[in-house]
Amino acid sequence: MRTPEETFPTHFTFGVATSAYQVEGGIENDWAEWERAGKLKEPHARCGRAVDHWHRYEEDYALAKAVGATAFRISLEWARIEPERGRFDEAALEAYRERLLKMKAHGLRPVVTLHHFTHPSWFHRETPWHLPQSVPTFRRYAQRCAALLEGLDALVISFNEPMVLLLGGYLQGAIPPGIADGALTMRALENMVRSHAAARQELLAKLGRVELGISQNMLAFAPDRWWHPLDRALVRLASPAYNHAFHEALATGHLRVNMPGVASTRVTIPEARDSVEFIGVNYYSRAHLRFVPRPPFIEFKYRDTRGRGLTDIGWEDWPEGFLQTLRDVKRYGRPVWITENGIDDRAGARRPHYLHSHLAQVLAARAEGVDVQGYLYWSLLDNFEWLEGWGPRFGLYHVDFDTLERRPTPACDYFRAVATQRRLVAPGTL
Repeated sequence: MRTPEETFPTHFTFGVATSAYQVEGGIENDWAEWERAGKLKEPHARCGRAVDHWHRYEEDYALAKAVGATAFRISLEWARIEPERGRFDEAALEAYRERLLKMKAHGLRPVVTLHHFTHPSWFHRETPWHLPQSVPTFRRYAQRCAALLEGLDALVISFNEPMVLLLGGYLQGAIPPGIADGALTMRALENMVRSHAAARQELLAKLGRVELGISQNMLAFAPDRWWHPLDRALVRLASPAYNHAFHEALATGHLRVNMPGVASTRVTIPEARDSVEFIGVNYYSRAHLRFVPRPPFIEFKYRDTRGRGLTDIGWEDWPEGFLQTLRDVKRYGRPVWITENGIDDRAGARRPHYLHSHLAQVLAARAEGVDVQGYLYWSLLDNFEWLEGWGPRFGLYHVDFDTLERRPTPACDYFRAVATQRRLVAPGTL
């Protein structure tokens, strides 16, 4: 094993991440409908104006530059772009193009996500993911998005955390579209893989070349009861299914999921083979898995095994799993981008230490030959956090949700020091 690296190379990118619905405001889509139905943990929570990034985007670009970022991840809001099936809003397309050009002018490389959880209100009614019509629908959307990316040298993400969407929306019924059906989950998964391949074809046709990948949430797993054979079996099944099935499909063209009694599939999708230029990793925590004798037979638990304290959202602080995750994706032979990593830290004191421990794992992975090219912190700003509403705070910048004032947290100084000095800095030395 090589000696761990102490510095980040000059070509390594430090950046920040956001998503449209969570920060822009004024969006009417399937999540807005879900909120009005009272299906969040706080049933009266509404995203509404979010943190008004739609109007304050240049201010936010400047905040990203102020912490040393040279890349900025956004998502395009499909509901703005195609509010009715087949009708595209040219004003929305022009607005996104303007934002991307200004991002580039601020010295920030665009990292553009085509699909980040949300859908136009018509999508689940007319062309849901479990129907084959979803593929040409997404192809048409990607074709219109391709024109926004000309001349920008953007890193492009087709889908953010597709397995989270499928687990929550199709297997558990906890998020839109609110389905709980293993067979439909697998059909939707297949169609999302096909949609990625279709989007790639459209992007290549328009741009000539593209750096395309997905942004996959990847968890470290452990048995909740180390001695229990079924808990241990769940861990052996969960990582290939949850962490790697989508990545494997885009590398080999073979989609394989094997979760007996939950959801399984085996299908070959030739057009998906070798369809990514990079591997996108979102990493936050480790989950302990417990077998329960009722569908879907799995309980996720977070345990504070090292006495570090759970994060404020209740997740384990487990940087050790980050290194193992990066080792695991080395198999794909592609550059790796950390497209999300962050902590819900409502007081703001833990975030520098979290950054330090997780960036140390990035350096350790690079020392082992994992070609990690960039790190995007989630998130630049406190924002609306899906089912959790307005409670969690992942931002480098604290946002007053009443006035929308952005204020730096202690992590801003830490992130800036590492990004500009290109070396790991001890949090207490600043």
